[in-house]
Amino acid sequence: MAAPAVGVLSNATAAEGVSAKLAAGARYVEGSNVLRLASGRWLYLPSGRTESVVVAAGDGRALRQIGQSRAWLASGRVPGRSAAERAAAGRALLAMRALLRPNGAMAAGWSPGWMYSWPRDSSFACAAFAYTGHDEEAFRILRHSAATQRGDGSWEARTKLDGSGPPDGRRWQLDANGWVPWAAWQWYRAAPAEGRRARLEVLYPMIRRAAERAARSLGADGLPPASPDYWELMTAGPNIGTAAPLLAGFNASADLAREAGRPGDAVRWERAARRLSAGISKRFFPVGYRRTADGRHGRDSAVTFMAPPFNAAPAGLPAALDATYRALLLPNGGLTPGDDPGAPWGATAWTPSTAFFALAWAAGGRPGKAGPVLEWVLSKRNVLGELPEKVDREGRPASVAPLAWTGSIVVLALVALEAGGLPAPPLGP
Repeated sequence: MAAPAVGVLSNATAAEGVSAKLAAGARYVEGSNVLRLASGRWLYLPSGRTESVVVAAGDGRALRQIGQSRAWLASGRVPGRSAAERAAAGRALLAMRALLRPNGAMAAGWSPGWMYSWPRDSSFACAAFAYTGHDEEAFRILRHSAATQRGDGSWEARTKLDGSGPPDGRRWQLDANGWVPWAAWQWYRAAPAEGRRARLEVLYPMIRRAAERAARSLGADGLPPASPDYWELMTAGPNIGTAAPLLAGFNASADLAREAGRPGDAVRWERAARRLSAGISKRFFPVGYRRTADGRHGRDSAVTFMAPPFNAAPAGLPAALDATYRALLLPNGGLTPGDDPGAPWGATAWTPSTAFFALAWAAGGRPGKAGPVLEWVLSKRNVLGELPEKVDREGRPASVAPLAWTGSIVVLALVALEAGGLPAPPLGP
């Protein structure tokens, strides 16, 4: 596999990765995906083209693209409590826009192996676009999720960017049935009121199929079956990385059903949410919301999925968040995704797993705990200001950059810090 990209060029319809060699001594022109090279010349992807060109600084066509990017940022909001945070948020938003395809597919990154659309990552990006005033992009993602939903109401783990299907035989993941309705709920809350109900009607068949498929999955104990979690690794029993998103999805679906005038659906999905919530309380709470219900697979950063903006924090969650953060903290200051002895991650920190805690604490109204974690993530941006997937043991950015998932989590955390929190789908009556 070629070395992962460290940046991305875009003309809003096509994208191109930036290599580490090109990035040396380069910087983006502020508010754009036009790259100022070490030579002083500009590298950019012209409109209607699929390959970049090098032009003189100040080139008129490149300037038009810069103006369009800046106008897009200005059409929404760039969150942040300081100039540095706003600059990081702006860069993350531009990277997310560059990775979003015209059909609504959200590429995880622009390198081989990441140039696919994951329902989970896409759902986070949808929420981040919605809360920053980019309604069209958020709704486009949801429409793509509807188009790629399988006939039984579930989703593949990932699909090709043209929506034609999965790239391989990777096992599908049930957590998407929670993430997508949660994203739809967050979009609906943030969307302009005019026309919002009509657009919900367009999405409602997808939401209904997702919720019904999730409800059918629950066992006698109220929990979903064993399934790959966000690690994309199978577990022998129920895991929190699937149960928590499904709980968020049931509550989101029920609330959207009430908005859409489907009280029968709302009651049915509230019943499923209560069953699942009871199962989580009985099986996961006693073991501190560890990775699996039997407690034998270590702590997991997915504990944050039980917190806002996904779920109203249940009993014991604050202590579990603190204990998990301490257990997963690495010497480089970031977090490993989990400490399951059967899936060692080594000394490499993952920025999504670390940023989960910044978001959970920010959304839950604990800025004093969220701030330092978010500051660490932002300090690990690469030479172009992009957020990487990983940070190596020496504290250097590693793997692909930008990563849409990390950018989305960071933007949501900054929104939450500004607002004093973020809501989770409400528990039913």
